[in-house]
Amino acid sequence: MMQDKNLNCKDCGVEFAFTTREQEFYAERGFQNEPSRCKTCRDSRKRNDGGSAAPMGNRELHSVSCDECGAHTQVPFKPTAGRPVYCRDCFSSKRR
Repeated sequence: MMQDKNLNCKDCGVEFAFTTREQEFYAERGFQNEPSRCKTCRDSRKRNDGGSAAPMGNRELHSVSCDECGAHTQVPFKPTAGRPVYCRDCFSSKRR
């Protein structure tokens, strides 16, 4: 029979309960690993970056000029020489 477990969040270090109900849910879904983050940190990651490793709020932005219209904009990646960089509007029109 399962019992509640106390785990430590790998992000904030807070102790949180891994309840029997949650353990049953994990077992039903076939999850092999116990949760490594508390609910607050899981929710924060979902809000900020859709589950990527780095939260969106901490992304480094690079100022560039759009290669299509010349508008000044910022992009969340370091531009590579020889590859065009577009503003949001030009990028959207190219995807259509």
